[in-house]
Amino acid sequence: MEKYTAEKYIRQIMLFGEEGQEKLKKATALVVGAGGLGSPISTYLAVAGVGKIVLADFDSVELSNLNRQFLHHEKDVGIEKIKSAEEKLFSLNPEIKVETIREKITDENADSIVPPCDIIIDALDNFDTRHVLNRFAVKRNIPLVHGAVSGYRGQATTIIPGKTPCLCCIFPTSFKKEVFPVLGTTPGVIGAIQANEAIKYLTGQGELLENRLLLWDGLSCSFSELKINKSENCPICGVNKKE
Repeated sequence: MEKYTAEKYIRQIMLFGEEGQEKLKKATALVVGAGGLGSPISTYLAVAGVGKIVLADFDSVELSNLNRQFLHHEKDVGIEKIKSAEEKLFSLNPEIKVETIREKITDENADSIVPPCDIIIDALDNFDTRHVLNRFAVKRNIPLVHGAVSGYRGQATTIIPGKTPCLCCIFPTSFKKEVFPVLGTTPGVIGAIQANEAIKYLTGQGELLENRLLLWDGLSCSFSELKINKSENCPICGVNKKE
């Protein structure tokens, strides 16, 4: 490893060695959503040295985004979120590659617009698209780190296809999409956890949030866990699913 790179990541190298840092450098992470969750997720992946970040989002920056979406600034209002995010991520770490997808990922286009990747991180704000992402991840056998927030509360889990429950096992139906309240710190907490899960997976460190749904309550400043199980009748990953 070059001296400059080793010095840049020395605190991480002390944890998982140069081999772990090389794993991050060679990895590709797909982050779907460049908003409240996508901001901390992509920022921490970028500064950790993940070699390629593919960022998918089709929205433009709005003034109401700025209380939580810190990749975007007032000067960015009106421009594409992926353009704004790409600029900030590259300024944070010019060594990485950032690719962008300015399309909504659907069942019909996922295979054609999503490039090969090592891990997928859900930074979305609605369950309809989350279920699309879950179906794609299970079909492609790609780990999916789920996160969601509302108000002072958030949740996260790591889905390993074939090993853990998929998102459909946990949430069989979608929730109605609506404008929901959120404090900026909530996606900050959950997004940091999701980035941590992705880095652990890519470097082979620690214990992932497998078979566990982590719940965060910002008002009481407390975490709790729910044990989650695969559903044999899950239409996406269950052993009794209909083909």
